[in-house]
Amino acid sequence: MTGWELVAVVVAGVVAGAINAVVGSGSLITFPTLVAMGVDPVTANVSNTIGLVPGSFTGAYGYRAELSGQRDRLLRLGLASALGALIGGLLLLVLDRSVFEIVVVVLIALACVLVVIQPRLNALLAERREHAHPHGGPVLWLTVLAAGVYGGYFGAAQGVLLIGLLGSFLDDGLQRVNAAKNVLALIVNGVAAVLFVVVAKVDWQAVLGVALGAIVGGFVGARVGRRIPAPVLRGVIVAVGVAAIIVLVYG
Repeated sequence: MTGWELVAVVVAGVVAGAINAVVGSGSLITFPTLVAMGVDPVTANVSNTIGLVPGSFTGAYGYRAELSGQRDRLLRLGLASALGALIGGLLLLVLDRSVFEIVVVVLIALACVLVVIQPRLNALLAERREHAHPHGGPVLWLTVLAAGVYGGYFGAAQGVLLIGLLGSFLDDGLQRVNAAKNVLALIVNGVAAVLFVVVAKVDWQAVLGVALGAIVGGFVGARVGRRIPAPVLRGVIVAVGVAAIIVLVYG
């Protein structure tokens, strides 16, 4: 990776870290950037997951005020996220690489759809929130487990999934839901990262570039990212997602 390519990865990491803190689709920025730099798709996914962990931490830390009183909830749901991440990470490592290259195109397309429909999803969640279970219940635990599997395998838009699930089942405000989402995404990325460091091929230059950018981006997203007009942010994410699909299919 040349110096300018590393700079591009750092910039992508900044954007992804900010997006992850606010929405949760940052991998749609960093993953295609790494692939465009010539990194093998599976190695890019592994390296991207490891690199985004510091940004996930800074994003969660930036929402620490909204995390007050959520300790028991996050301990319970965090276990589901950790187990799901372990399963998803193992699936990434044991399935044939050609399967990943096919599945990831579908997952990116799904992530783009989720980003586009998020306003409608949030409206539906607002209607249901007054009838939500105060602790989520077993259904939320199982669906957070499934989201962890998705995140461990390919994490793009796992934050959108988590916001949808938490908002549907918890009797809480959206900002507190988003804070909980950041912690659960950190757990998923962290567990998958430990697994990948131990047993997977890692591009450490890519990890360094993504991590440096994501640390800054996580702080930026937690502090000022919510001021970015939502339609602009969604448009950028979807455009990058479409570009990623083109790179994977034709690159």
